[in-house]
Amino acid sequence: MKNVMKHKNYAGTVEYSAEDDCLFGRILGISDVISYEGESVAELRAAFEEAVDDYLNLCAETGRKPDKPYSGKILLRVSPELHAHAAMQAKLHGMSLNQWAAERLAEA
Repeated sequence: MKNVMKHKNYAGTVEYSAEDDCLFGRILGISDVISYEGESVAELRAAFEEAVDDYLNLCAETGRKPDKPYSGKILLRVSPELHAHAAMQAKLHGMSLNQWAAERLAEA
């Protein structure tokens, strides 16, 4: 992935604001909106890691279970025709539908 940092299995964006002349981002994959900023890549990375650590510490202090960024499970709703086509492609490649779909997603 481009423009994404990772820390403790959490991912955060890397963006630039020309108006404010700074780098900024937000933690992805959680319901809370947590942002951070810095004037250099090193500052932004430190701010991101601090934001993740603060989030996890706050959850621990308040007894709240932190959001897991991603569970590894995806539920997709597709047309019956697409489902049948994907299942057929999986069979033709000697794979389960799950394996075949995971490979296609990895290619994307």
